[in-house]
Amino acid sequence: MTTVGIEALNVFAGSCYLDVEKLAIHRGLDTARFDNLLMKEKTVALPYEDPVTFGVNAAKPLIDALSPEERDSIELVITATESAFDFGKSMSTYFHDLLGLNRNCRLFEIKNACYSGVAALQTAANFILSGTSPGAKALVIATDITRFMVAESGDALSEDWSFAEPSGGAGAVAMIVSDTPHIFRIDVGASGYYGYEVMDTCRPLPDSEAGNADLSLLSYLDCCEKSFLEYQRRVGDVDFVSTFGYLAFHTPFGGMIKGAHRNLMRKVAKARPAVIEEDFQRRMHPGLTYCQRVGNIMGATTMLSLASTIDNADLTGPQRIGVFSYGSGCCSEFFSGVARQESQDRTRALEMEKHLDARYELTMPEYDSLLQANHAVKFGTRNALLSTDIVPQARTGNGRELLFLKRIDEFHREYEWVS
Repeated sequence: MTTVGIEALNVFAGSCYLDVEKLAIHRGLDTARFDNLLMKEKTVALPYEDPVTFGVNAAKPLIDALSPEERDSIELVITATESAFDFGKSMSTYFHDLLGLNRNCRLFEIKNACYSGVAALQTAANFILSGTSPGAKALVIATDITRFMVAESGDALSEDWSFAEPSGGAGAVAMIVSDTPHIFRIDVGASGYYGYEVMDTCRPLPDSEAGNADLSLLSYLDCCEKSFLEYQRRVGDVDFVSTFGYLAFHTPFGGMIKGAHRNLMRKVAKARPAVIEEDFQRRMHPGLTYCQRVGNIMGATTMLSLASTIDNADLTGPQRIGVFSYGSGCCSEFFSGVARQESQDRTRALEMEKHLDARYELTMPEYDSLLQANHAVKFGTRNALLSTDIVPQARTGNGRELLFLKRIDEFHREYEWVS
């Protein structure tokens, strides 16, 4: 059988971040409850950063590392997002153009809340497995941003953000999918999926979310359990504790995956609290490391957790990683794959942790000012001219060129490279 999986993977998490504990204090939140979020930082998208800039900045190092022949073998570009700014035109067309890819290429976009990244990965993997174009590769870019805004009057917050504001992040994960899976070899056919209609979280308006946080938590827990049980039924001899060396879960915030892990360990493994805590720290914390520093990036979060796992796990020997993705509304999937030392060597060479360290920390006055500036670019913006002088300290690419949004001209977005 043809092998398939992730050949190359990179994360881009913007230019600026916010210390979420400082934000909680600034907003007067209950810090005791806040501790349950298990969050440290969140990326904040600047007005001249959008899902395209995040995605291109994640993908460019991967594309630049390819030979001309390898670049031309990319025949599929899939965007996974719930932050699209057009009901018809796919962001994949921007990615395709800005990355200089071959025009003999399929370009489309997948929207399915936070499940979109895994939906795109599995779609790309099945294209490779089909064998209809031997040697072809696919580029998957999962990219999402959260833009919070104050009321137009500037008098008060436009909605009750409560604990959504500290966890809502921005970022992108780019993946080249092929039959040479240097980073993550997918276990073909080892997948359990589970979904049903539920009104837990949604985006009825392009720039705002609605829903029921408690219902979302319950749906997440239910889907995590049921999709794993379906995985177990399909695969056969599977033990939740011993089959997977590590676990990478969709992470809206750390407390949610801790609850999901605890639920499975209690019900499936019949484990006691001390064993559950040790298992969480050993198998799940590597995948939590980057998520705690970026925040929830919706369709890209599961793959961010996988990237974090590969970068931070002990891979001196091959390790099977169990991956769980959940998207509100809802659809979920539990699947698996294998990473090894080569995987880590290749991801660490891209210095994703160094990129996170290099972001500029916003002060609370700077952040509150950005909430007003965010009105400059939102869904349906027809014309705008953007300036990178809003936060001058964040303009540097720390040694590499970064793509920023320059202007919007009759809805068409134009970008520029800044070094």
